[in-house]
Amino acid sequence: MAFDNLQLDKGLYTTGQGFSAALEQADPSEQYRGTPLETLDAFERQLKRFGIRVSGAGSDRVEKFFQSAQSAALFPEFIARAVRRGLESADVLPRVVAATTQVDGLDYRSIACAAGEGNPEAAVAEGALLPETAIRVKAELVQMRKHGRLLSASYEAVRFHRLELFAVTLRQIGASIAKTLFAEAVDVLVNGDGNTGTQAAEIPLAGSAVTYADLITLWNSFDPYEMTTLLAPAAQMQQLLSLAEFRDANAGLNFHGSGRMITPLGADLIKSAAVPAGSFVALDKSCALEMVRAGEIVTDHDRLIDRQLDRAAISSTAGFAKLFPGAVKVLA
Repeated sequence: MAFDNLQLDKGLYTTGQGFSAALEQADPSEQYRGTPLETLDAFERQLKRFGIRVSGAGSDRVEKFFQSAQSAALFPEFIARAVRRGLESADVLPRVVAATTQVDGLDYRSIACAAGEGNPEAAVAEGALLPETAIRVKAELVQMRKHGRLLSASYEAVRFHRLELFAVTLRQIGASIAKTLFAEAVDVLVNGDGNTGTQAAEIPLAGSAVTYADLITLWNSFDPYEMTTLLAPAAQMQQLLSLAEFRDANAGLNFHGSGRMITPLGADLIKSAAVPAGSFVALDKSCALEMVRAGEIVTDHDRLIDRQLDRAAISSTAGFAKLFPGAVKVLA
């Protein structure tokens, strides 16, 4: 079936696979290879079908989506994509998350790993049992929380403003969701996920301000893990960057030229107000945290299609679980 003959309606949002995936199934991109449309996905081909320009100085007004019932069905996906771009642009979660799990509901238990008797690093004698590592389901569910915004637009905003400008606001909503999710991730890293023994171990500072010796102590405490990432609020970040050991000419040149901060002891450095004041959170990114998502960005498609925006909810539901508690330390 050609892309310009597809029947679009709100039912495509309720298939369980998402609007874009449903469109791709009905109108596969593979069949457009070698044609002028090969660079477009199924959603973008529908925008072309209805002549909707979403970017550039000549982008259409928001009302262009509502020229027909079928084109209106594209509007919730446009919103979801713009919010997702904002979320991805401000998202630092990939720098602290070891694994991401997609679930269909809100009830999810992560796993806990415990080593049994025997030294796994020692050679095993002939006939002896191998050291055991037990993987069990955790007792407590991962706390899944919904994050989002209620989008309300006046008639004038829909009637007279361009889609490119409208998308800027949507991207800011996505960025806000990303910051909220990161704050929850930091809370789980520090305080645990509700299961026994998942709180991060605390290493005391030698004085009132961080020293290079404190960082060495923190780094040395990670065996058998590695300190790959270091999080700090603004005040502690200033202390860190002011240490004589980090006022290196090459490091300063890189910071001034690219904006990329130094990596103390090889750790990726992240500044965040979500980190408790006066502390540093260090972790082994490869095994510290699991992110659990209940679907992708969700939009209130009925209201968006039938009432031309008016008031609509945009949300994302996610939670976090601690994988290996020993892979996170707090220097405070």
